[in-house]
Amino acid sequence: MVSRVRRAVLTGDGVDGAIASEVRRENERSLRDPVAHEVSESEVSQRISGFGPLQPLLDDPSIEEIWINEPTAVFVARSGRHERIATDLTVDELRTLVERMLRHSGRRIDISQPFVDASLPDGSRLHVVIPPITREHWSINIRKFSRSVRTLDDLVARSTVTPDAGELLSNAVRRGHTVLVSGATQAGKTTMVCALLDELESAERIVTVEETFEIASTHIDVVGMQCRGASLDGVGEVTLRRLVKEALRMRPTRLVVGEVRGDEALDLLVALNSGIPGLCTIHANSAADAVRKLVTLCQLAGGVSEVFVASTIVATIDLVVHCQMNSDGLRRVVEISRPASISPAADIEMESLWALT
Repeated sequence: MVSRVRRAVLTGDGVDGAIASEVRRENERSLRDPVAHEVSESEVSQRISGFGPLQPLLDDPSIEEIWINEPTAVFVARSGRHERIATDLTVDELRTLVERMLRHSGRRIDISQPFVDASLPDGSRLHVVIPPITREHWSINIRKFSRSVRTLDDLVARSTVTPDAGELLSNAVRRGHTVLVSGATQAGKTTMVCALLDELESAERIVTVEETFEIASTHIDVVGMQCRGASLDGVGEVTLRRLVKEALRMRPTRLVVGEVRGDEALDLLVALNSGIPGLCTIHANSAADAVRKLVTLCQLAGGVSEVFVASTIVATIDLVVHCQMNSDGLRRVVEISRPASISPAADIEMESLWALT
């Protein structure tokens, strides 16, 4: 079928004409073959240009995440709750879909590199793990990119942020304050960063660095960079720490790190300490836990004392915004604090600026 579509496009019929022709051809075959069934244009379109049986799930705005444990075990999450979806995928079909998804990103997955993170064309994040790391089947997660939330006003309208908290955050980011956004997985951290970026003036130059592209901004002056794995020869890897250093050479007025998770935390602090305000996210259970984790991550780089790191955090991090997802699936900002001082034991003491009551 694909070769017929290619010929139709090359001869000027276009994809739409190719789809219509394929629908007619398969429906004519269904009249002769009792086992075959009639197909629709959407089914053929999904085979040609979409992601097959997964495309309707990707198109459904109520679905937040899709994960596949095996070809017949597909799950989706809606409003924080998950359900199993009936599918008739085969092992070969699933692998073909993954290869098609990775084609856009230029990334690969094989025995030598059994993990991969990549962005889909719509901005959704793809994560794949294959055997022998997994027991038998390919494990696939797709965290969808929401286009319905862009601004702080959107978050206020959804009750994610209260009006007074939204005003506090807007004023802070416009004044050039550095904001650390914390929370668990799916708490809305990246969404919050994107909304805060929307508050910036057009004169700002934004440079973002991420493991995989997730941060989206409509700002007129923005450059995004993502990490790269090593080649088959084991060379060419580009780490998040390297990207933070490269970002400093690009004249940013705002540095954004998608997620701080390793020794790049120290390079980020050094950048912030040089006067470049930033935005970043971190996995943590509270605002206080977020700064404690940041201290630990900086020490992973080696050669720095806890007192130095703690004092730098107090001097550079202006706000810690903690996000949470409730049992009903509602995401809320529950706490806004700032690192205020260091105790004699080098612990960072937090000052609450706002809390959800």
